[in-house]
Amino acid sequence: MTETHWHSLSRDRVAKELETDFRQGLSETEAAARLQRHGLNELEEGSRRPLWRMFLEQFRDFMILVLLGAAVISGLIGEAVDTVAILVIVGLNAIIGAVQEYRAEKAMAALKAMASPAARVRRGGQVVELSASKLVPGDVVLLQAGDVVPADLRLVESAEMEANESMLTGESTGVSKQVETLAEPELVVADRVNMAFKGSQVNRGRAVGVVVATGMATELGQIAQLLQKTVESKTPLQKRLATFSRKLALGVLAICAVIFVVGILRGEPVMLMLLTAISLAVAAIPEALPAVISVALAMGAARMSKRHALLRNLPAVETLGSVTYICTDKTGTLTQNRMSAERFYVGGQVHEGIPEQSRLFGEALALNNDVEGKEGDLKGDPTEVALYEAALAHGYRRQELEDRLPRVAEFPFDSERKRMSTLHQDGDGIVLFCKGAPEQVLPLCPDSEAEALLAQAEALAGEGYRVLALATRQLPELPQGLEMEAAERDLTFLGLVALIDPPREEAAPAVQDCLSAGIIPVMITGDHPATALAIAKRLGMAESKEQLITGQELAELEPEELKQRARQLRVYARTSPEQKIRIVEALQDLGEFCAMTGDGVNDAPALKKADIGVAMGDNGTDVAREASDMVLLDDNFATITAAVREGRRIFDNIRKFIRYTMTSNSGEIWVLFLAPFMGLPIPLLPIHILWINLVTDGLPGLALTAEKAEPGVMQRPPRPPDESIFAHGMWQHMVWVGLLIGGLSLAAMGWAYGNGHESWQTIVFTVLTFCQLAHVLAIRSETESLWQLGLFSNLPLLGAVALTVLLQLGVIYLPVMNGIFKTAPLTLTELALCCSLPLLVLGAVEVEKWRRRQRLSSGM
Repeated sequence: MTETHWHSLSRDRVAKELETDFRQGLSETEAAARLQRHGLNELEEGSRRPLWRMFLEQFRDFMILVLLGAAVISGLIGEAVDTVAILVIVGLNAIIGAVQEYRAEKAMAALKAMASPAARVRRGGQVVELSASKLVPGDVVLLQAGDVVPADLRLVESAEMEANESMLTGESTGVSKQVETLAEPELVVADRVNMAFKGSQVNRGRAVGVVVATGMATELGQIAQLLQKTVESKTPLQKRLATFSRKLALGVLAICAVIFVVGILRGEPVMLMLLTAISLAVAAIPEALPAVISVALAMGAARMSKRHALLRNLPAVETLGSVTYICTDKTGTLTQNRMSAERFYVGGQVHEGIPEQSRLFGEALALNNDVEGKEGDLKGDPTEVALYEAALAHGYRRQELEDRLPRVAEFPFDSERKRMSTLHQDGDGIVLFCKGAPEQVLPLCPDSEAEALLAQAEALAGEGYRVLALATRQLPELPQGLEMEAAERDLTFLGLVALIDPPREEAAPAVQDCLSAGIIPVMITGDHPATALAIAKRLGMAESKEQLITGQELAELEPEELKQRARQLRVYARTSPEQKIRIVEALQDLGEFCAMTGDGVNDAPALKKADIGVAMGDNGTDVAREASDMVLLDDNFATITAAVREGRRIFDNIRKFIRYTMTSNSGEIWVLFLAPFMGLPIPLLPIHILWINLVTDGLPGLALTAEKAEPGVMQRPPRPPDESIFAHGMWQHMVWVGLLIGGLSLAAMGWAYGNGHESWQTIVFTVLTFCQLAHVLAIRSETESLWQLGLFSNLPLLGAVALTVLLQLGVIYLPVMNGIFKTAPLTLTELALCCSLPLLVLGAVEVEKWRRRQRLSSGM
């Protein structure tokens, strides 16, 4: 039944197809039989996973399995602190992941909540109220203002009915309904004006409709099916870390095996070498990484909430840093979501304001109007509010004018006439003001050049404006019997008004920020193509019609054709929910990372499918919010660009942590690996390695998450989705700086051991620790020097470094710690050596950054 184009069938044909009678409705017997055949008028939920299963599934991640292995090994060698720390970190990550998945699955529940609980139906010639779930195709439903439409209906009677279909179409303005047959079979939901759809709301008027689809066969049901089919994408960070974890585990196992074999060949005790190899394996795996990522994302989420963005899915903020395309709605996101009268065609010219000599035109705007409220808080139809605001701006106040020209009668707007007229007492006579669609008003103005004026109206409409015509007439007295046809003739043309929902002030700069950051903003809207293109041109998103496609044209494209055109298209108008998913899939197939914004129920499947779904918090539906990763509390496109900046900052800081911890681990590996070849004893005990891993890596690593954004963070292109986490010279840095740290530690050890210092092992332990602290200060930026950044610009990091230094001094000088860590107090000379060697690491990394700055400035 869903394949039938009900809107293109006549009312008689609909009755015949559904075997129903509009006056009598179905009999109870027939309705029961159809209920058995079609099932309940309800949205079906797919099988839902219990929360405990979601929790267990978090442990399938390779990095988590490696960490659990490290926890077991730590426990076996007696390092209970490490075991507990790892298990806490892994457990917290699993809880966060499970809660996020559970919240994502609530989108279907929110969709079901939109269903109407009851319906008024004709059954056997009687009007009865029954549960909406019992409706069947062929039922005749009665609608009135305030009702939620209980099923998809083909309207057969309508008395000025207007429906709010924003949850399906994304457009906030009400849709005037009619009953006439529509000739075009392939129409998008927004254009099927003789249909009413399940879940939409009746704003005003009354109607009678026959049920043509129920349950999952409705438009709302098809969105539910899309929600169930749509699989959420992995974030770029998750993909990169999975690859990183596998390679790291294999590399660590190989190095530990080599160190163990070399030690045995040198005659070292088997148990000592086994413990050393195991300790090194535990140390080389950055178990603080999940905690650092969680803290970085949580801090990013907190910062974003202050910028009016609520993160529902923590990894989403990092994903924004990888986004290459932002697919955004128009109304309310790029625009102000309020109509504004921008241009006025009066006296044969287009003006930006109302000309002073056009008094009657200004009075018509103010008086032919039904808005209520005070200045600054006007209520009523958005178009009328815009017209009255324009009148107010030029000094035409209705209250003052009505003292002189009181309204005595009116001919209200209706969808067939497409105009309204108000009549006002003007001394002994009557003045009539009429406004409406140009094609309806201009033929009533016999002295006007109707064809030329219609051409002017079409030219303004072609620029994306909604155009209204205003006219007037002086009457000697109030028409007898208030006959419209007698009054609304021989009008004098006053002018045209061009209205548009204008762009937000901050939208154009935000679009430019995106473009300079290598991100392409794309508009996907249910609005008219001309309006969409006009706004896109104003914002710098599109330049020509070749960059626009309508939903109808899109439906005719094969998947491969869409992929070929997707990178050139910038505006999609009159789109359906399925097409939004097609657009996202086409871009993803091209290797792009997509953010999708939306507020309606129709947006939910695409929000879920996109790499990051962004819902509107101000005007959005619960369904859209539940399917999204991030909610914009101010519905503002500029907030998305702020989130992109934050996402890039977070990824940079996670990279800094990996650079820091893996360089530190590299230094430890070089020390343990090279010492035997230099004829030196095992430099570090297992407890030393684990201490460095827990304290030196953990505290400063966490503090790196507070680092500010790199200069020019929004002037560089997005990271390629397949780019390694070690790109841009990071792995080379880890090798050579690790080798430098290892070399300095071994040099200090060689000097102390060769000169008979009993504290030689404490010296190598301390040099290694302090070198790593010098390194963390040096890598706060990939290009800026520490002196440019300022030593005190990241106080959490400075505090973490100071605390780590104090803890290390405690391990050296407190007798109780000497026994546990097998350390010995250092002399002043030995301590000075341990403090001075790390300065070489700081200086070497600063030279590396200086060279990088030179290459960037020369454009290499």
